[in-house]
Amino acid sequence: MKTAKPSPDAPTLHSDTEAHDHAHGHAHSHDGVKGASVESALAMAEAYCRERGEKLTPIRRKVLELLLASGRATKAYSLLDEMRQIHPGSAPPTVYRALDFLLSAGLIHRIESINAFAVCHDLTQCQHGILVVCQRCGNVTELHEPKLRQALVAQIEAAGYRLAGDGIELKGLCAQCQESQANSVDKAAQPGAAAAPEATAQPSSVS
Repeated sequence: MKTAKPSPDAPTLHSDTEAHDHAHGHAHSHDGVKGASVESALAMAEAYCRERGEKLTPIRRKVLELLLASGRATKAYSLLDEMRQIHPGSAPPTVYRALDFLLSAGLIHRIESINAFAVCHDLTQCQHGILVVCQRCGNVTELHEPKLRQALVAQIEAAGYRLAGDGIELKGLCAQCQESQANSVDKAAQPGAAAAPEATAQPSSVS
């Protein structure tokens, strides 16, 4: 997975194979993992579920695997479409039950702003950081900034509100989508890019 650039005051980030120290601020961007990395993450999730006295059933495992491979927020109906390619008889309740389990186990996040789901970067050590969600492609970056989160929650409570859940989401446009958007604007501004004006019809002469 790609590690997002930390804030200037943040310490050097650990690699994905090292333990994460949540006492310090850092950020992680979801990029999708392949092959052995997916299997390693699934094995970790299975061990974690066993410790909780629960089971990562084949359906739950497959949904988690699809989210790991995607690396970004994915809507439930997209997961259902993928599941049907593997198991043609898959029904919506099956996928939703699997998602509910993964949520309750803390293995994934529900991205409320785009009604989608994404794997928690730290998987079995979810600390409910601040999520920055690209509203165009669904890429999610987790900001683990405990002091910033505490200050934000304090301000919210001081205003008389209580958070409905642990998640805090910020909407945005990721760097890749910003570049794509800028390129589209540049192409549209190039000479000849605009549609040619319609020719004005000339009235026919009558003898």
